[in-house]
Amino acid sequence: MSDSGLKEISVAAVQMISSPDVKDNLRQAGELIKKAVDTGAKLVSLPEYFCFMGTGDRQKLEIKEEPGSGPIQDFLAEQAASHQIWLAGGTLPLVCPDVERVFNTSFVYGPDGRSVARYDKIHLFNFKRGEEAYDESIAIRPGDTVQSVQMPWGRVGLSICYDLRFPELYRELGQVDLILVPAAFTYTTGKAHWELLLRARAIENQCYVLAAAQGGRHVNGRRTWGHSMLIDPWGEIIDVLPEGPGVVSGTIEPERLTQVRASLPALRHRVL
Repeated sequence: MSDSGLKEISVAAVQMISSPDVKDNLRQAGELIKKAVDTGAKLVSLPEYFCFMGTGDRQKLEIKEEPGSGPIQDFLAEQAASHQIWLAGGTLPLVCPDVERVFNTSFVYGPDGRSVARYDKIHLFNFKRGEEAYDESIAIRPGDTVQSVQMPWGRVGLSICYDLRFPELYRELGQVDLILVPAAFTYTTGKAHWELLLRARAIENQCYVLAAAQGGRHVNGRRTWGHSMLIDPWGEIIDVLPEGPGVVSGTIEPERLTQVRASLPALRHRVL
């Protein structure tokens, strides 16, 4: 969609400290979605693993859902419809061909409560430093397809957490007006690179970036970095929440997109 066809829209990112209790996570998510809607948001994004942060890698298999069916997807659809918003549902564990693993999947729902897009996380996090170690491939199978969704006000690119470190994924999306990055960055890697990477993705793709994060100390002992934020296409931070449950919000302004792309037409200057 051309810049001239864009419409202004208010957006919000929800920050959580999710636990192994799915019902309680959904309750908290519902309260925070309402808080976001009360700020005027018409698009709301939840963080990665918003519905479940277990104490073991394979615990997520116990709550995996079939596409289009299950209490977590029902919750997301109901929230989108009841508030008449676009809702990016963080991530949830979805069945995959490998019975020992799941897809880490992000669904997007329209104001009528219907799913309009699905993205399975492509890049799986692996980190080890001293006693701190993570390997998502133990219980997650990677997706293999990039995904964007056309909304009435612009095109939105989907990504999840560790994807943030791979700029080629965002280039593959083509020109988008907003990138979503639901995440559960660790405290260690988030402190070092989270803001830097988010701002880089906004600058190089000349679009807004909305990052909904986990942010605090979890029951499983993991500490996530938080700092959910909205960034404009010049790389400026519009709103940020360092830690704890809450909401960050702001407005996607077509004039800002047009201004940045016209003054520095880097996307048109691409050679490779």
